[in-house]
Amino acid sequence: MLLPERRRGRWWSRSGLSARAEHLLDGLAGFVVLALASGWLWSFNAARSAPRSALASVGLPSPVTTIAHALTEPRAPTTAYLTGAALDAVTARMLASSRGVSGKLRASFQTQPAPITPDSLPPGGSLSYARGSEVASQPKGVGIWRVLLTIGNAMRPVSSFNVIAELPFNAKKNGRIGLYYIGNWPNERGATGPSKAPNGAYGNPAGFIEVTPENADTPVSEHFKLRDFLTHDQPNVWPKYLVLRPQLVDKLELVLSDLEAHGFDVHGVKVMSGFRTPQYNATGGNTGGRANLSRHMYGDASDIYIDNDGNGQMDDLNHDGRISIDDARVIAQAVDRVEAAHPEMVGGAGVYTAAPGHGPFIHIDTRGYRARWSGTSGG
Repeated sequence: MLLPERRRGRWWSRSGLSARAEHLLDGLAGFVVLALASGWLWSFNAARSAPRSALASVGLPSPVTTIAHALTEPRAPTTAYLTGAALDAVTARMLASSRGVSGKLRASFQTQPAPITPDSLPPGGSLSYARGSEVASQPKGVGIWRVLLTIGNAMRPVSSFNVIAELPFNAKKNGRIGLYYIGNWPNERGATGPSKAPNGAYGNPAGFIEVTPENADTPVSEHFKLRDFLTHDQPNVWPKYLVLRPQLVDKLELVLSDLEAHGFDVHGVKVMSGFRTPQYNATGGNTGGRANLSRHMYGDASDIYIDNDGNGQMDDLNHDGRISIDDARVIAQAVDRVEAAHPEMVGGAGVYTAAPGHGPFIHIDTRGYRARWSGTSGG
């Protein structure tokens, strides 16, 4: 039995291609590989040219990481790695002014829902907004709206940035919004006598942020979430309502950045008291030392401490071997430096000693004029 002689040569020859056709195919394959390699190199170099510090300051992943993920992710759409790298590179510049002086804000607060104005957009780019499955050209109602950037047929959320549309102040009726009891501000109609507050900084808040169990962990900045500033009462009543001014959050982030620049670890920052409803400010918890016109009621004051070891109290920031009001003074020094560099952030800073139920802490606000004090309770 005779078997056919095995043909030698490259596999292309088995299909009947001539030597000339085989060389042409070799050349074409080489050109395709070279073009793809050039495209990859250009993408990496373009992505790496984005300022790393700007991307890191707003919590964006490295462009190279984004591209590498797309290369190894089988579900990634065709050329998604190019679009993703381009979007990451422009995000830091696009919303720079919306991220505050610190560059670390992650939300825009609005009493009248409206589209945000980007500092720049890539050619052909546009912004839209999403809440749940709803996508619109601008926020249309109360709630947390994600920001979407569209370029061509590619759409993706802007990393860690939202528009928070607030409920108007007149939604409060008889001291309540729904089941949540808030109370009344001193400047509301009918307030008389010594409780009547001056206008301006002590006017009624413009609106309320609606906080639900689902959105309570929405970041408002690099270190803080909505839930950090909620009043400590009515634990089983939802939704809750919060007054929070972005300038306070911006100042807190500047203080933390200053502490980091001076060698302090601030990852364990805690808000002991943020917004206080008028009724809680007057009657809730330990009311000792609280002012009738506390800035906490106006959303521009917070009591904070640094607790990196997670034991529930201030760390030994000055390394003297004990926990005391002197550790709060370390943060107060950072507040002084921030206000010197940013006069528009001027406000109050009060340091407090430990008391039953809490360790030492510092009160920080943006009241508009300098105030300094020390105390044993309140804030």
